[in-house]
Amino acid sequence: MLEAAMHGYLVSLSLILAIGAQNAFVLRQGLRREHVAAVVAVCAVSDAVLIGAGVAGFGALSARLPWFGEAMRWLGVVFLLVYGALRFKAALKGGEALRPSEATSASLGRVVATCLLLTWANPHVYLDTVVLIGSISAQYAPHQLAFGIAAACGSLSFFTALGFGARLLAPLFARPVAWVWLEIGVGCTMWAIAAGLALG
Repeated sequence: MLEAAMHGYLVSLSLILAIGAQNAFVLRQGLRREHVAAVVAVCAVSDAVLIGAGVAGFGALSARLPWFGEAMRWLGVVFLLVYGALRFKAALKGGEALRPSEATSASLGRVVATCLLLTWANPHVYLDTVVLIGSISAQYAPHQLAFGIAAACGSLSFFTALGFGARLLAPLFARPVAWVWLEIGVGCTMWAIAAGLALG
């Protein structure tokens, strides 16, 4: 159970680390120190719901379709390889400095609505949290629940650190090279997980 929980936490962190619109929004709100708690809560609760759906739904579907787990495992391998390659491609482009907006403060409702849109309208979130985490959790039967809870905790800890720690990262992420190294690290992590799935 401890191994399942540890891997759930690490898998969740590695997937969320990938730079995207949602993470950039959380970081930007943190840099601006604007409605950070609400943004973190929306992201963490949304991920918990999606992770729960993936872990529970994937197990039920696998029981009815024995071939589904193996098919999704290899789909996960392909997805991770492609996603990792995209991260390396982004690194080759040189990165892009992220600077807080100079615009006037947005209302809480507008910030929450934007965060919900970036989370639920993003097709990658369903691949990451529902399909991929769901498929990986099946490898840790009968401890999928521990895997899923730890994955949700990984999401919560990441968004909390990103949102509230952004002020400390402001000088670093004003430099494009910081984004380049982060992209490389994420790409390596994606490929390592793909190798683990393929050999598992």
